[in-house]
Amino acid sequence: MESLDATIWKAITLLFSGDKELWNIIGISFQISTSAILLALLPAVLLGFVLAYAHFPGRRFLISVFNTLLAVPAVVVGLTLYILLSRQGPLGEWKLLFTQTAMILGQITLSFPILVAMSHSAFQSAEIRAWDTARTLAGSPIRSFFIIMREVRFGLLSALLAAYGRIIAEVGASMMLGGNILHYTRNIPTAIALETSKGDFAQGIALGIILVSMAFLLTITLQTIQGRGALAHE
Repeated sequence: MESLDATIWKAITLLFSGDKELWNIIGISFQISTSAILLALLPAVLLGFVLAYAHFPGRRFLISVFNTLLAVPAVVVGLTLYILLSRQGPLGEWKLLFTQTAMILGQITLSFPILVAMSHSAFQSAEIRAWDTARTLAGSPIRSFFIIMREVRFGLLSALLAAYGRIIAEVGASMMLGGNILHYTRNIPTAIALETSKGDFAQGIALGIILVSMAFLLTITLQTIQGRGALAHE
């Protein structure tokens, strides 16, 4: 068995040597997660806006539902979608199981409650009179919506980064829905789980370095955004 120093050095070498298999896994991971967050972003922000400014029966219940969904484990989401997409499931005819599309659906399901809950909080942080003022200045509801979005942009960016960090690092739903197929559905978390279970710690450490680096970058970016947001409201 290789020493720890040798394994770490091998992992670093894999990262900087342009290993095709390693960077293919990284590319698939970012492709799937970026697609999921882009598809979920606008509907989630619109719903967060509606929950913040509209008044209708069941509004508080919906807010409670999305806040509850924040705590649902990724593996439960994966299991639910697996049952729906399996051959015996109601959506089995779509033949989406073990595809990138299934993984994107899983990550949309995971990111959507985060985006809704955090965008709702961001919109609520603006004064209630801001919407009336925006309607007076802009005229149309669409222009007013974008004015409010600009007002709470730091909170919305925080929601985006938090949701992205959540889905790109999750393993449960990706493993169940994607099947961990090499060059197709194997992403960073599922590859780490597979390679470490086989005793190939070098690739697992290399991919772990990517995830930790990205988490650090997202955290620094989030703190910077929150700091600018605090300064903007002073």
